[in-house]
Amino acid sequence: MTSKKVQPQPGQNKKFTIPYWWKVVFAFTLGWMFINANKYFLNPILGHIGLEYDLNNSQLGLVNSIFFLTYTVAQIPAGAFSDKFGRKKLLVIGFILYGVLTGVSGLMAGFTGFLVARALAGLSSATYFSPQFAISSEAIPEKNRTVGSAIINSGSGIGIAFGFILSSTLVLEKGMNWTVPFYIFGVLTILVGILITILVKEKKRDTSNEQREETIDRGEKVSIFSLLKNRNLLITFLVLFCSLYGFTVVVTWLPKFLQTERGFQGSEVGLISALVPLASIPGALVASYISDRLGRKKPFAFVLIPIAAIALWATVYVQTTALLITALLIYGLFGKIALDPILLSSVSENVDKSVYGMAFGLFNFVGMISSVIAPWFVGFLADKTGSMTAGFYSAVIVLAVGFVLMLFFKEGPKAKVTDAVNSK
Repeated sequence: MTSKKVQPQPGQNKKFTIPYWWKVVFAFTLGWMFINANKYFLNPILGHIGLEYDLNNSQLGLVNSIFFLTYTVAQIPAGAFSDKFGRKKLLVIGFILYGVLTGVSGLMAGFTGFLVARALAGLSSATYFSPQFAISSEAIPEKNRTVGSAIINSGSGIGIAFGFILSSTLVLEKGMNWTVPFYIFGVLTILVGILITILVKEKKRDTSNEQREETIDRGEKVSIFSLLKNRNLLITFLVLFCSLYGFTVVVTWLPKFLQTERGFQGSEVGLISALVPLASIPGALVASYISDRLGRKKPFAFVLIPIAAIALWATVYVQTTALLITALLIYGLFGKIALDPILLSSVSENVDKSVYGMAFGLFNFVGMISSVIAPWFVGFLADKTGSMTAGFYSAVIVLAVGFVLMLFFKEGPKAKVTDAVNSK
């Protein structure tokens, strides 16, 4: 007697598999968490670092400016190298090295050695931005790209908040040495780098002669100058500069402002400072979701930028704790991190995939110049005026400039830079 094979019903043996782009979003969200935690966790403990090395406000600002200087200078080369030699390889090597150098920063006995370690850490972290958004822009379906970018970018807010809370709790509350957070974040960053290596795969490229010739031809025709000649791209870059200037002022100097001019102490400094990055997460997700559905970016910029400017002004103008917290929450909801996914999506819509690395590198380069200027400049103003309010007001003015620039953004059909160049 022969037994009949039971045919599986349609869908019976189908197993749920996690889409690859979800893995990419998860890995890169963690990556942004620790890229930004390492950038900013030292801000609540700047006072302790200043006492250790006998520094004034301008010199304390230099601690962040030197990091962002090397980070900024390396953006365009990192983007170009990633397009040519491999995005994942460059990203992972730089990320793990970034973790090592973060830990090494805590070992430096003198201020000069500390600055050198921070400069090298900034240089190594520059390999993350362009390759990450180039890989994720290829992996995430176009209909989910803005939301996917917003989720990835939310790692920035979580990381900054985590850094603020942990460093202020360990050092300001528990009385530990200010070097301890450097060791903790160094180790965690290395572990995340290994996880990215496992989860992320770089898309294989066609190595046929025809494809190589096409890529070479595009590389010759699409240069930094051709990217800058695209009006929407140039405006996007400059608006990021203005937005990031305000954000840098907040995340660099808000903890010290709370201590010296509002009288907060201990872990409450980190908790209040963390309100900005934490509030930014729902703001970014909601704004990007609506922007994806409507296909419009300009109207959101016109809402986000002025509200962020008013909230920054209120942060230093109001005197009660309740109003201060309200102003910080509003800035978090409508500020830089909420605007980022819209700007990132604008970049990906205006360039060909073959030059994503270069385009995102240039985007971050222009924006991060503000992070070089702001820490030192606000510290300089604080030394000259005896208060940090002037520095916060400078951020309001720069945001107003960004609003004016956005008036010239041309909303319309996607126009690839390479198409424009090749049509000439």
